Amino acid sequence: MVREAVERGVVFRRARIVSEPVSDYIRYEHGCTYQNIAAGEFVRWLPRREASDLALPGNDFWLFDGEIIMWNHFTGDGGSAGPELDERPAVAKLCATAFDSVWNRATPHEEYRV
Repeated sequence: MVREAVERGVVFRRARIVSEPVSDYIRYEHGCTYQNIAAGEFVRWLPRREASDLALPGNDFWLFDGEIIMWNHFTGDGGSAGPELDERPAVAKLCATAFDSVWNRATPHEEYRV
């Protein structure tokens, strides 16, 4: 799906904020990211300690076309509590600004070492 969308001109940027030292899961996720890159995504990593002065939304999210947010809610043990769509323009702007702040500070996947 990503590859087809990229071929149509859609840009996929993924930023991951991670605690260091990274967990085994993040090491695994980093190791599998070559698949995202091969499909055409751009991926960057930001150590959590470098995000302390950034204003970030309280939940993980996907932002579509700068207008629709899909919040990803998780349980305390890491399971999914289900997504939630949000179309409030002011919140979409907050998410876009936060993402750009992380993106500009983060390290490209090819350069980030776990």
